[in-house]
Amino acid sequence: MKTTKSNPSKSAGGIARSAALSSEDKKSIAKKGALARWGAKATHKGNFKDDFGIDVDCYVLDDIKKTAVITQLGMGQTLGMGSGGSRLPRFVFNKTMSSYIWPELREKLENPIVFQLVSSGQIASGKANGYDVTVLIDVCKAVIKAESDGKIKKDSNVAKQAHVIVNASAKAGIEGLVYALAGYDRTKEEVIEAYKLYVREEAREYEREFVPELYEQWHRLYNLPKPVRGRPWEFRFLTIDHIYTPLAKSNGKVFKLAKNSKQENGDTNSKIHQFLSEIGVKALRTQVGKILGIATVSENREEYEKFINEKVFGQKSLGI
Repeated sequence: MKTTKSNPSKSAGGIARSAALSSEDKKSIAKKGALARWGAKATHKGNFKDDFGIDVDCYVLDDIKKTAVITQLGMGQTLGMGSGGSRLPRFVFNKTMSSYIWPELREKLENPIVFQLVSSGQIASGKANGYDVTVLIDVCKAVIKAESDGKIKKDSNVAKQAHVIVNASAKAGIEGLVYALAGYDRTKEEVIEAYKLYVREEAREYEREFVPELYEQWHRLYNLPKPVRGRPWEFRFLTIDHIYTPLAKSNGKVFKLAKNSKQENGDTNSKIHQFLSEIGVKALRTQVGKILGIATVSENREEYEKFINEKVFGQKSLGI
């Protein structure tokens, strides 16, 4: 029988590294190891029944984010699918709904959070599969989109519940609801950090990347009448040709990537700039500012296009 020889120098090195660690570092490493081996542990438990009439448990985990979760079974029940742990995945991945589940959401649904259920005595009483409660909001949005496209009946239980849930709570709101039901009190620091996170995530969706001053200048230079609603169709081509095509000197490649991302992950109401990376957004803002500056100093269309041709495209011919 083959025996494996230990490596004394390797063992000694490990002992030395361990001795150099502070007690806090050791605790952190141990916690990460336990988390990887057993999953996060539920420290607080609540239920929707008394306040909302739905017998669904919710939990707060002991991970660094203090994740608020609902079990896979509970999420299906919340959406009016009845009991049965497999009903939710069967529904979201069926032929109709699968095209409405964008890649990031699909990844979350295919990889539920495994966590330890804990009894009142803080003793592990089994494991459960769950989802960050904000996933519920995203699933509801997908259901509502499918309903608006006529793929799901408006009077179905799932569609009705999706509208109720979305209208009743934003992402931060539903997380706070689970905290309240489970009796978990967040510290001031945790609330501030969570708020910052939501602000960063949500601000991009509502941010106006195209300043109204730019549109005013285009109206002036191209002598375009202002419609009662919306903007002139010519603005679409000006935006693509003058803003997106030269963006980051990519000759339209950045625009094509963002457009493809929108088609895969967004809906008809989404804006192209919402699918740019953080670096892409910074480049977009710089480009918008540059074009606005050129437009502002131009007396007429001919002068504007001459400056665009020289300063943006480097003498390249431009047809609009």
